[in-house]
Amino acid sequence: MQLLEQLVSVHAPSGSEYEMKSFLLDYISQHKKSWKVQPITYQDDDQLHDAVVLVFGKPRTAIFAHMDTVGYTCRYENQLVQIGSPSASNGAKLVGEDPFGPIECTLQEDENGRQSHDFARAIQRGTTLVYKPDFRLTEEFVQTPYLDNRLGVYAALTVAETLIDGMIVFSTHEEHGGGNIPQILSFAYPKHPFRTALISDITWVTDGVGHGEGVVISLRDHNIPRRSFINKVLTLADKSGLSYQTEVEASGSSDGREVHMSPYPIDWCFMGAPEDYVHSPDEKVSIADIQSMIGMYQFLMQEL
Repeated sequence: MQLLEQLVSVHAPSGSEYEMKSFLLDYISQHKKSWKVQPITYQDDDQLHDAVVLVFGKPRTAIFAHMDTVGYTCRYENQLVQIGSPSASNGAKLVGEDPFGPIECTLQEDENGRQSHDFARAIQRGTTLVYKPDFRLTEEFVQTPYLDNRLGVYAALTVAETLIDGMIVFSTHEEHGGGNIPQILSFAYPKHPFRTALISDITWVTDGVGHGEGVVISLRDHNIPRRSFINKVLTLADKSGLSYQTEVEASGSSDGREVHMSPYPIDWCFMGAPEDYVHSPDEKVSIADIQSMIGMYQFLMQEL
């Protein structure tokens, strides 16, 4: 869990993923020598901006994990503008940094829902603030800000250790505005055509999805993936012997939407651990579901 704790502490809300890109490139450089296959790393600012693409062998399937988080942008007179859809209560601790130094302050919300901060000085406009790291680990659960989607990134990096043929995409802007998947696909697909995509992200605990029952394979959200592919994934999931559960949702979206809307013939499936307290400082996921998620990704990347 040390790597996950490091990931959730990186300041990288939508639009400011450059710090996460730097962290990932350093991590990959230090650890890839022990991986089963040495990947090609694409990280061209001109073509990919802050996204990172790893190509192992001859990829048939790609894992997509978005790097960004929800947060806030500082406006005028202590006002805050939301990045994505953060869900924090009055008094939540926020951190960031501007040219005048580090920032730690408290979220304030008035009776009309207007949000602001209580920092003692003016913060340079445009500065981004995120939840203060607070990593809590027990035998059964991990609870911390930004499991969405640092847990998806963590799972992808774990799969990278043994991956032989496949692609891993660390994408941007998913939490605010739909993501940069079209940009990534136009760059990567012509070079390394692949047929299928798995979306390594976090879903919700609901009336039909619970903690400790395994990774969630989404049958649909706002978007509907091709059923024949979902059936193939479910057949393989049964073959894996790992615990899993399925969900059906009418709303919500992910990098899967951008793959779905692209001109490329790529089937996709959203698959991730369920969490409580989504987009809050207290996101909570079962350790057993994390293990199931990683194991299922490792198995499917071999079989698809």
